[in-house]
Parts: sequence; structure tokens; C-alpha cells
Amino acid sequence: MTLTKQQVREVLDVYIRAWEGQDPDLIGTIFTEGASYHERVMGEPIRGRDGIRDYWQTKVVGTQANITCELLNLYLDDGTAIAEWLAEFDDTAQQVRKRMREVALLTFNGSQIDSLREYWASEVVELSQATLPRGVPPLGKQGNPNGQ
Repeated sequence: MTLTKQQVREVLDVYIRAWEGQDPDLIGTIFTEGASYHERVMGEPIRGRDGIRDYWQTKVVGTQANITCELLNLYLDDGTAIAEWLAEFDDTAQQVRKRMREVALLTFNGSQIDSLREYWASEVVELSQATLPRGVPPLGKQGNPNGQ
């Protein structure tokens, strides 16, 4: 059976729901048992559904909060998809809010992801409200004429 763009979109909808909902069990449902996940493409991949679930538990649940993500573009060529999204989240480890633009290359085995490679850049958009003293507005909202 040929993979369709709609099937890929449905898998990515689950990916986004799992990310925004910080649900490592849900993310495991869209990866094959032997999948690989390159969060940093120059490093070693995370291997296997259980490894990916553990990574999400540590990274997404452990160091992120208030996550939003929007799929911007999706391309499909046979069993390989290219997805682009824009996300924002609180980085609780660094105590800042970040905006991330990402392109992901995904290969599929049936309707599950067999390999995911992420290419992304992020920027700090403001200090997390949790880190600011009470009554101090976030960066860029302090009346500075330059907005900084």
C-alpha cells in the first residue's frame, strides 16, 4: 500500500498532540519498534520505540512546558516525508521561552515512522514567567523604545 500525504499528516497530528500534551506513551504509538530518532543529526540517534519514549520523558516532560506547535509544510516522496513546523515552549532547564523552526525528514514503514532526523534552530523569545520576579514584565515589554 502506498503512503499518502493524508496518512503522514495524521501521524504528524499525533506527533504534535504528543509534544503539546507531553505524552511519551502517545509518541511511542507512531514509531516502529526498531525506529531511530536523530534529535541532533550529528550525534548518535536514539534507538527503538522504548528509547524514544524515554527520551521524550526526559526531554519533553522533564525540560519543556506550555508547548505550541504548528505544521507549516508537508512534502511526500514515496515513503519519505519532509515536514516543517514552528513551535514555542518554555525551556524549564534554561528558564526561558524559545521559538523553534524545524525541518524533519521522516521515513515510514507502513503508517509508522521508522526514522526521523531533525534539523532545527531556536531562539529565546522571552524569559519564562516562572523565572521573573513578581511585577517584572518579560523582555521587550518594558517600555524600552527599541523593544529590547
